[in-house]
Amino acid sequence: MPDKIFPAGPIARRADGIPPFHVMELLSRAHELAAQGRDIIHMEVGEPDFPVAAPVLAAAQAFLGAGRVEYTPAAGLPALREGIAAHYAARFGVTVDPARILVTAGASGALLLALAGLTEFGDRWLLPDPGYPCNRQFVQAFGGEVDSLNVRAEEAFQPTAASVAGAWQARTRGLMVASPANPTGTLIARETLAGILAEVRARNGACVVDEIYQGLTYGRAPETALSLGDDMFVINSFSKYFGLTGWRLGWLVAPAPYVRALEKLAQHYTICASTVAQHAALAAFSPEALAIFEARREAFSQRRTCLLAGLRELGFGVPAEPEGAFYVYADVSRHAPDSAAFAHRLLEETGVAATPGVDFGAREPQRWLRFAYTTDVARIEEALARMKKLL
Repeated sequence: MPDKIFPAGPIARRADGIPPFHVMELLSRAHELAAQGRDIIHMEVGEPDFPVAAPVLAAAQAFLGAGRVEYTPAAGLPALREGIAAHYAARFGVTVDPARILVTAGASGALLLALAGLTEFGDRWLLPDPGYPCNRQFVQAFGGEVDSLNVRAEEAFQPTAASVAGAWQARTRGLMVASPANPTGTLIARETLAGILAEVRARNGACVVDEIYQGLTYGRAPETALSLGDDMFVINSFSKYFGLTGWRLGWLVAPAPYVRALEKLAQHYTICASTVAQHAALAAFSPEALAIFEARREAFSQRRTCLLAGLRELGFGVPAEPEGAFYVYADVSRHAPDSAAFAHRLLEETGVAATPGVDFGAREPQRWLRFAYTTDVARIEEALARMKKLL
């Protein structure tokens, strides 16, 4: 007899075979311990710990107060698309036609939309390893296949033009990169990205650039790949720098020839992004809101400095110093042979939650833990003290 009977037939392979998101399972255990009265220091989930900025919240409340929450165009509110374009001009000196901007249900919605519009069955995508785990599932959801592009600490865990050229195959459709990157917090140098784009263009491929942590950089001014041309697909989000994670709002900047097809996909897939979130986000580019976000960036910078110094003092290796996002990707091999087991030991014995490298790829995942500095300096110092006592 089979273990399970499925009255509607078997579960689709894309669902049944999908690996778990290990950090979410660790988070579930952390909540169990917290419910038992344990004090848990959360450094596992990439979510800013600040409240919604007051100007954004006020805009949402004012819109809701009018009592009409209707669909928007599938590509987003025209005013928000124009606001995003104006932000690129003011912050980065880059001109982006608002017609090329599609507002989506988070950056995940933007990534899915881009891959849906680009991927045929059997197409191959180059994805850096380590990298954001959901990207592999997004590619496979549309019949694509993933080729892991091993990236090295001495190159900031980022691809190079040479590594992209060496990994490209006949069926390769494109490359996905991220700057700042998750889980490493590293950036791609402008000249490196320019070289990568030249290799992709020479092969008539697509380049998807994840910029969802844009704005959260330390010691370097934020940049955008859009300054290098208008033929790439750039993903961004209101979740990280703007602190609107649960509002599920992002955007995709697409090359002009693709916009109409992507808009039609959006019409069918999601109708539109959250209307309330879109109206709230109109206030995210106000001077008052931007001042708040910059103050928070400075707070993240202070946390980064504290965590980096503390981890290194404890013997963790950080060979590629993060310059963006809010993560430190630390080598734990001095202390443990298996980072997943070590992460669970940290949680159980110290109440410190961190994410094991197994979530981010197959390149020596047992060596790495990702620590998110999405908690204040006092809590980071407490986490370091607990880890010191254990070690």
